[in-house]
This record gives sequence, structure tokens and C-alpha cells, in this order.
Amino acid sequence: MRCVAVFVGINHASAKVDFDNNFQFSLTLAALSVGLWWTFDRSRSGFGLGVGIAFLATVVTQLLVYNGVYQYTSPDFLYVRSWLPCIFFAGGITMGNIGRQLAMYECKVIAEKSHQE
Repeated sequence: MRCVAVFVGINHASAKVDFDNNFQFSLTLAALSVGLWWTFDRSRSGFGLGVGIAFLATVVTQLLVYNGVYQYTSPDFLYVRSWLPCIFFAGGITMGNIGRQLAMYECKVIAEKSHQE
């Protein structure tokens, strides 16, 4: 639950906090996203999942922009908002943690059922 709260906080900060320039904003979000990973995951697979999701989701977003399906009001870097991969990274870590918790719960329920029989 705390991981979800931090993720929502990072998303809220990306929408509401004003910075002097986009580089400072992107660096801050990158640090917050890596801090989210460090605080709640710290696994190589989690970091790889976050980087992979950030890369793939940014590529898909780039394809949508290129094909005219979606359009940014002011793109920063290569026609993409520079903070977007940071949000996708944090979202990947958060969803990975939720999935891990659900899998642990399911294994616990199955183990309890097998002991009762």
C-alpha cells in the first residue's frame, strides 16, 4: 500500500510541481523513481522489469505520437515528454510489487488448503 501511495505521489508531483526547466524536473522524477525501487523492491529483476516497461511503453507512446493517434502539447526530447519513462518505470515497479504480493497470498492460501486436507 505504501508503494502505491508513493507512486501516486510521484504522478501527482509530475502534474502539479513547477520546475525551472524540464531537465531538472526529469532528473528529480528519475531520482524519485529509483528511490521507489530502492525502498520497496531492491531486486535486479524488479529493476529490469521497470527499465523494460519504461522502454517499451515509451516506444509505444512514441509510435502513437508518430502515427498521429496522440499528440503532445510541447514535446521535450525526440518528440516525447522527458519525464514519461520515469513514470512508466515507477508504474512497473509498483505493479510488480502488487503482483508479487498477490502471488504470495495465493501460495499461502494453497498451502493452507493442502494442510487442512
